[in-house]
Amino acid sequence: MPAARIIPCLDVAEGRVVKGVQFRDHRDVGDIVENALRYSAEGADELVFYEIRASAEGRSLDLGWVRDIAEVIDIPFCVAGGIRDRATAAAVLEAGADKVSINSPALESPDLITALARDFGSQCVVVGIDSLGQADGRYRVKQYTGSPEATCDSGRETVAWAREAVDRGAGEIVLNAMAKDGVRHGYDLAHAADVMAAVDVPVIVSGGAGKPEHFRDAFRAGASGALAATVFHDRLIGIPELKQWLAGEGIEVRR
Repeated sequence: MPAARIIPCLDVAEGRVVKGVQFRDHRDVGDIVENALRYSAEGADELVFYEIRASAEGRSLDLGWVRDIAEVIDIPFCVAGGIRDRATAAAVLEAGADKVSINSPALESPDLITALARDFGSQCVVVGIDSLGQADGRYRVKQYTGSPEATCDSGRETVAWAREAVDRGAGEIVLNAMAKDGVRHGYDLAHAADVMAAVDVPVIVSGGAGKPEHFRDAFRAGASGALAATVFHDRLIGIPELKQWLAGEGIEVRR
């Protein structure tokens, strides 16, 4: 089994890294490039950047910061936000990103997944899913979550959408548990298990990391990667120390 991946998540708005709680009330946490350099030096396995308002505002992302990041780090990174067509995806990859992640644009036009996988390879295509549990116990996919005012229900159930995305060519799923985001009580592993059972590609869990045990439990449950923001941005958990602790718990990590 491949080594577990520790992946800091950097939400981007107005040229800065920001962080919210349950996708709201975002605060500034610093410069994009400075954060990228910091996490690369600390031993992050990958980075994920979300231009959080691009899709909700009907625009593409700024390629300038993508190029800036590519010039200074040597670990893989993924970029998301407003990637609605092949040309934009190609521009992001040409700017230096290793992967593109599509979320709301894929819900708008599922054929986009197929086209990107065909032209760039499934290994470059990530589908992000913002999932929220309902009163009936089912999980549904939310859309345009970068803007609280624009957030809406997509009309899709999470597991079914994950399966369709993979059938269309997605090489990886990032499952964002919206109710867990920023509260540091642990990942929604029961929900993640349902998604992992439905697809045959790597699943990265996101939303809820608060202590090393949460990462361990995610990897033991079968997650390929664990995404986190608050605990890394606020230096509550150090990546080198986390990796050392995980190795002591029997989790294979890249040193």
